[in-house]
Amino acid sequence: MASKAQARATGERILQAFRAAGAAEIQPDILQPADTLLDLYGEDIRARAYVTSDPLRGEQMLRPDFTVPVVQEHMANGAEPARYCYLGEVFRKQDHRGAARVSEYNQVGYEVFDREAPEAADAEVFALIAAQLGHLNLSATIGDIGILSAAIEGLDTIPARKSALARHIWRPQRFQRLLERFAGRAEVPVSRVALLEGARSGAPWIGLRSGDEFDARLARLTEDAAAAPIDRAAFGGFAALLDLSCPASEAPARLAALGLAGLAPAIARLEVRLAALAARGVDLSALIFDASHGRTTMEYYDGFVFTFSAGDADLPPVATGGRYDALTRVLGQGREIPAVGGVIRPGLLADLEAAQ
Repeated sequence: MASKAQARATGERILQAFRAAGAAEIQPDILQPADTLLDLYGEDIRARAYVTSDPLRGEQMLRPDFTVPVVQEHMANGAEPARYCYLGEVFRKQDHRGAARVSEYNQVGYEVFDREAPEAADAEVFALIAAQLGHLNLSATIGDIGILSAAIEGLDTIPARKSALARHIWRPQRFQRLLERFAGRAEVPVSRVALLEGARSGAPWIGLRSGDEFDARLARLTEDAAAAPIDRAAFGGFAALLDLSCPASEAPARLAALGLAGLAPAIARLEVRLAALAARGVDLSALIFDASHGRTTMEYYDGFVFTFSAGDADLPPVATGGRYDALTRVLGQGREIPAVGGVIRPGLLADLEAAQ
């Protein structure tokens, strides 16, 4: 396993390439306020964050990644457009032992904030990171959370069901249970049935919620119980979408063949992105498109996502990244800007280089 010095040296080499691409170096504090940040990470990261209490600053956390604090800094002080790079340690608890699964490791990253041509920015970040890894035999996979969001919005069902599915994109098992229930293929939870039956029979309401809250909850349950199931064709098309994995060059045609309503604009954006990647020398036939890719990583990703992996299930990804436009909206206090970025683990990269 690479020493800290080796990991740092590898990170410095990559950081220099990011600087040469026009990025300004930024170094967010290691100790970050926890209240806002914990809500922006996925369940996996929230469970693994190191959180402590400060008598003056309140709940604090050791930074589990760089993207959120970089966005905070940009939305508070940054000019536009902007490109940032960084190198430093992140901290995450691990649920099992293993040489490659450490609790403290370096990340080196590159972030782009630009209102013009977001698909071109996606390609810029991916190609720049790919160039730092091209001497290794890694597999690259891309996805697009925006395609899943568009497929949900295109379903012929009530808004509350669409909202529930959108909220659980990053929780595949929960999402699948909801989709099956909304299609009439799974039982309604007993608690929902009991609440509706109790209300219809005039049973007294006991609990801490107000009467208005109870009435609103009951109205939502009643609407859901009365909603028609998602039809068989749409359910089948959605299931096929979640299972879709193919060479990126085939992805637009494969997606269009699913016949799902509302996908056309998202497919058009994917075609623009693929053309931008090809223009930067990326071999689309060797690049895998996985429609479910990114559903178990950061919840702030809302568009293009990518991963470079060594093919060993025991190793974490060598590099990851994606688009997070909504995150800038959350942290921008009324402002927002399209943004995309990615990170490399230089310690793992050094290990793989040493093993060649």
